[in-house]
Amino acid sequence: MPVFSHAENYDHEQVVFCRDDASGLKAIIAIHDTTLGPALGGCRFYPYPSEADALRDVLRLSRGMTYKAACANLNLGGGKAVIIGNPRQDKSEALLRSFGQFVNSLGGRYITAEDSGTSVSDMDFISMETEHVCGVSMFAGGSGDPSPVTAWGVFHGIRAACKEVYGSPDIKGRKVAIQGVGNVGVHLVQYLHEAGASTVITDVDEARLQQLAEAHNCEVVGTDDIYGVEADVFAPCALGAILNDSTIPQLKVSIVAGGSNNQLENMQRHGAMLREREILYAPDYVINAGGLINVCAELSNSPREKALRDAENIYQTLSEIFALARDHGITTAEASNLVAEARLKAISSLSSFHQGPRTR
Repeated sequence: MPVFSHAENYDHEQVVFCRDDASGLKAIIAIHDTTLGPALGGCRFYPYPSEADALRDVLRLSRGMTYKAACANLNLGGGKAVIIGNPRQDKSEALLRSFGQFVNSLGGRYITAEDSGTSVSDMDFISMETEHVCGVSMFAGGSGDPSPVTAWGVFHGIRAACKEVYGSPDIKGRKVAIQGVGNVGVHLVQYLHEAGASTVITDVDEARLQQLAEAHNCEVVGTDDIYGVEADVFAPCALGAILNDSTIPQLKVSIVAGGSNNQLENMQRHGAMLREREILYAPDYVINAGGLINVCAELSNSPREKALRDAENIYQTLSEIFALARDHGITTAEASNLVAEARLKAISSLSSFHQGPRTR
C-alpha cells in the first residue's frame, strides 16, 4: 500500500510506525487533526490480516475521532493506535510498556486509551511509561472502564432517534437488536431492559450470550441472523463496516443506532442506501462519543457523574443533526460531517492567537 498517498486521502498530520523486536511490538499511531487540542483515541489490539489492513483501520478510526470530538464540543483532536497481534496470545507487560514509550515520545500530541482488545489493566502498564494515557484503573488514579458511559450515550442516542421516527423518546415496549454484547453492548442491554425495552442479541461469546439472556430475558440469534431481525432499532456494537451492500437490504428496522465505529462500509454510498430505505441512521461517531467524554472528564479530574451527565447531551446533538439532514435533504452522515467541519473551521481561524495545543 502506498502509505503517503493513503494518508493524504484522510488528511492526517502524522503517522508513526512503532516496532520493538524484543517485545514483539508492531503498532501504528495515527494523529489526524490537532486543531481543537491534543489527539485522543484508543489503542486497538487486533490480529489484522495484513499491515495494510491495520494502516487502513487506524487512518479511518483516527479521522472519526476528530469528528467525534468536534461534534461532542470537546477541546480534543483525533488520533488512534493499533497494535498488530492476537491480544490473547501476544499481549505482555513488556509489549505494552514499549508501546507506552512510543506514545511518550510524541510529547503529548497523542493521548491513548482503552479500545477493542485492550483493557483498563493494559492502560495501567502503559501509564508506567507515559502520562499521556487515559482510562487507567481507579487504583492508579484514573476513572476506570469508560464503556458504561459509552453505552449511556448510545442509550440516549436511541431515545433521540425514537423521537425523530416515532414522535416520542420513550423506549418502553420498543424492540432493539444488538450486534455484539462486549463491554459496551452488555451495559446497553441493561439500560434498555431497565427502560422497558426488549432486546435480541448476538455475539461470538456463547457464555456471555447465555448469561445475558438469563439475566434480562433476551432473545438470542446467530451472528448472521441479526440483520434480518424484525425490530424497531438495530444497534451495532461490534466491529465496523457492517452496513454494506449485503447487509442493508436485510434490515427490518426503522433505526440504526449503535456503539461501534465506522459502521458504514462507505459513508456516502451506504448512508444514501439507508436513507432510500427510510431507515434513520444515528452517525456512529456522534452516538458513541460517551467514551471520549469519559476520558475527557478524567483529564480534567471530574467525577464519573459529570461524564454520564455530559453523555446525555448526545440526545440533543443527534436531534439537531436529524433536523439538519431533514431540512437540507441530505443523509445524517453528511449532516454530522457538516457540524464537525464547521466547528473545526471556526476554531482553526483562531489558531494564530494560540501558542501550543489547547486542552480542556
